[in-house]
Amino acid sequence: MQRGGPGGVAQSAGVVGVSWLATFYVNTRMPTSRRLNNAHWLLDRRRALRAELTPAEATLWRALKHSSLKGRKFRRQQSLGPYIVDFYSATEQLVIELDGAAHDSERSARRDEAREWFLRSLGLTLVRLENRHVMENPEGVLAYISQHFRGL
Repeated sequence: MQRGGPGGVAQSAGVVGVSWLATFYVNTRMPTSRRLNNAHWLLDRRRALRAELTPAEATLWRALKHSSLKGRKFRRQQSLGPYIVDFYSATEQLVIELDGAAHDSERSARRDEAREWFLRSLGLTLVRLENRHVMENPEGVLAYISQHFRGL
């Protein structure tokens, strides 16, 4: 593996444009597949999560699908490395995570911190939203998400 390029961008194992640390993680911790996006070994889990969307995820997905938010394409339950994120826009390098009661424990907080660290090491912007905000103020949530687009 090489560290190189601006900002420590790695060019190793067919993964280009990610930090050397993220590449190291992918190369040493993941099963034999070295795909960073949509790893085959997470396919069944991604499908199950798509079939079991929370009410807040379903509400936000209705607003994001079909490039409905300012023409930006989002995917739901996308895997990035060893993690499955709620929503992801590749063109915006933007991850949206919805937090509900499942994220309230100390153990969950540690897992969320590790996930956030990994995603940021890929150069992604992470937006965390509470489920109740999506349900109570969907228009405000969409405006907030739009503020994180690279080219308004």
